[in-house]
Amino acid sequence: MKFSTVNLRNFFRCFLVLMLLSVIGFYKGFGQSNKIDIRLSKANLLDKIKGGWAGQTIGVTYGWPTEFVYLGTYIQNYERIKWHDDYINQAMREFPGLFDDIYVDLTFLEVYHRLGIDAPIDSLASAFSRTEYELWHANQCARYNLRNGLPATASGHWRNNPHADDIDFQIEADFAGLLSPGMPNRATEICERVGKMISSGDGYYGGVMVANMYAWAFLEREIKTVIVNSLRAIPKKSNFYKCITDVLFWHEQYPDDWKKTWFEIQKKWAEDIGCPNGVFHPLNIEAKLNMAYVVMALLYGGHDFYKTMDIATRAGQDSDCNPSTACGILGTMIGFKNIPETWIIPLLKADTVKFSHSKYSLTDIYDVNMGLALENIESSGGRVSEDSVYINAGVIQEVEYVKNFKDHFPDLRVKIDKYSDNSFNFEFTGVGFVLGGHLVKLDKSVPDKPIVASLYIDGKKVEQANLYTNATDRRPELFWRYSLSDGNHKVEVRLDNSSGAYKLYISDYLTYKSKL
Repeated sequence: MKFSTVNLRNFFRCFLVLMLLSVIGFYKGFGQSNKIDIRLSKANLLDKIKGGWAGQTIGVTYGWPTEFVYLGTYIQNYERIKWHDDYINQAMREFPGLFDDIYVDLTFLEVYHRLGIDAPIDSLASAFSRTEYELWHANQCARYNLRNGLPATASGHWRNNPHADDIDFQIEADFAGLLSPGMPNRATEICERVGKMISSGDGYYGGVMVANMYAWAFLEREIKTVIVNSLRAIPKKSNFYKCITDVLFWHEQYPDDWKKTWFEIQKKWAEDIGCPNGVFHPLNIEAKLNMAYVVMALLYGGHDFYKTMDIATRAGQDSDCNPSTACGILGTMIGFKNIPETWIIPLLKADTVKFSHSKYSLTDIYDVNMGLALENIESSGGRVSEDSVYINAGVIQEVEYVKNFKDHFPDLRVKIDKYSDNSFNFEFTGVGFVLGGHLVKLDKSVPDKPIVASLYIDGKKVEQANLYTNATDRRPELFWRYSLSDGNHKVEVRLDNSSGAYKLYISDYLTYKSKL
């Protein structure tokens, strides 16, 4: 039988995937018993914790001017990315919101610091819902849902959150792994409490993957081992799992050229179907695509801090959060003392400055994290001595499979771009829609108050929602609905109590069909 080029490629692909699965099988027994498996000195543990937080802070600062500037393309080699020896202080002064993927972590860290490592989900949700910093995408929708009565177990689900596949939980799950050194199961348990209030499906898996990679980074010396072990927590039938497995395969195929892997990622995984901002647009804030860039950077960067950070940034899209994640994981692996001076010197100049919207500086975080990590080790069946910790790795958990936007395919985006006094209506054919826009207050002297709006589908009232003009209270979109019967639908939105002081701005509506 004569093999074609395609057949040969498929043969080698299957061979490499089988090899990958055999590696996973080799590690399957690790951490499956209740015995104490690993010893770390306290000094080494603290150094790795510091390396994780330092790596995040350096990485996000390095990517500062590039975030969402390069959409569907990468940053060319000739383009110099800015850095100087007081750059972190400059970023903290000029754009404190840059560090949202750290100060959101710190919202949850503060709850654990106050209530202990078993802080309940209600306390975590309460702290998150009370925050007044500006949020976007899945975070903002989740906070709106929590403030308006949805339980924490439902506020991140894709039917309640159009941004459920977005990167939000992925960029703020670092703390869960840093609190769980060598205990990926405990990292996953923290994700169960925090992550599901923000995301579901692939968006949730991104946070679980990040937290697990940090946990494994305390133990392992090889990047690929950290990635492969962390994948064991992700459902194998999920697109997230398939995407990251593809990146491992493409790295084997093209071990010396990250740009070839980048192109393969684009060809197969760059279509966004959930986030209303990314559908029919080159913007992609999905967790799995951006995690593919993180994993690619870690694989091609090896243990080189700068190379890892530079690749994660040059890959584009969320190019400050991705180097933050990659460098946080690598910083945990190599430890604070092994991050080169070029990057550490600016950090040391800023390490006592409190992050915006937080009471913690980096030096505070190191101490708080260390104390909670020791508590977590002991509560998980490990042991803490005067100068060492003995870690019980526990049983690796694969999280529940959820497929976001199942049988929903983007069909049309209809631009409206107009104001409406009391109501707006449209018709479409399909199974779902997202109506974009916001509430506008006509008289600025009128005090802010919630304006009640009602959603009618085919003449039936199906939802009543509070709309706000304040940025921290707002809904990211006006209304959305999924899993409708496949067919023609009439949609109407009415303001119930505006008294003429408010109107709706309608930007567009996005519709979904059930088949490609």
